[in-house]
Amino acid sequence: MSKVTMRLNGKTVSADVEDRTLLVHFIRETQGLTGTHVGCDTSQCGACVVHVDGKAVKSCTMLAAQADGSDVLTVEGLANGDELHPVQAAFRENHGLQCGFCTPGMIMTAVDMIERHGAKLDEKTIRHELEGNICRCTGYHNIVKAIKAASDQMAGMKTATE
Repeated sequence: MSKVTMRLNGKTVSADVEDRTLLVHFIRETQGLTGTHVGCDTSQCGACVVHVDGKAVKSCTMLAAQADGSDVLTVEGLANGDELHPVQAAFRENHGLQCGFCTPGMIMTAVDMIERHGAKLDEKTIRHELEGNICRCTGYHNIVKAIKAASDQMAGMKTATE
């Protein structure tokens, strides 16, 4: 057993876990945050994407102990109270979800993508960056549309504050 401590969605949390505990299980089982989904357990689907120290990571491929001392952000940590993050709002407004299972991972991947590429995002780049995320329902068209809309909005917000 190891004691793992991290900042999870801005709050310091600790728990004693088995050394083999995956980050996704730490988040879901010890912290009760079930927005991060377990899809394939093989890092193929992307339903478990979270941010660790500002980078998108598939939490089913990382041990909780590897995140000890890190800053971890899940889909539950994106919104500011009742105000959705621009990516969450864009998914809602552009019908970027259907069954919703892949949505948390898609959103976390999209936030990382937008932070890295900013306003330079185009459909080809978005589709390329989504290759590690599987959606079995939507055909991706509205997901791509939502990410582009959020990227454009966030770039406009940045320009307005500069």
